[in-house]
Amino acid sequence: MKISQEEVEHIALLARLNIPEGEKELMSDQLSQILTFVNQLRNVDTDGIPLTATTSQQSNVLRDDVQIPSLTDKQATANAPQAEDGFLVVPKIIAERETS
Repeated sequence: MKISQEEVEHIALLARLNIPEGEKELMSDQLSQILTFVNQLRNVDTDGIPLTATTSQQSNVLRDDVQIPSLTDKQATANAPQAEDGFLVVPKIIAERETS
């Protein structure tokens, strides 16, 4: 399946990618090769193969979700450079917007 440069440009626009003009032909060839391979995979006979969600046989190794007491506001902010009324004090980072 051949991907045109126009399709590469459209995909780049959707993905918010800036592809240099000299690389669009290479990207077109690479995407075409990927889609050709995916089409080959579609033709593989998978009848009789059980569906799997994972290829490894691991089971869930997470601990049980147990409720434990939380830190107090004073404990949580004890090492903070600045704290006020149980909240961390941070510098203001909102900048004024430029209007055009």
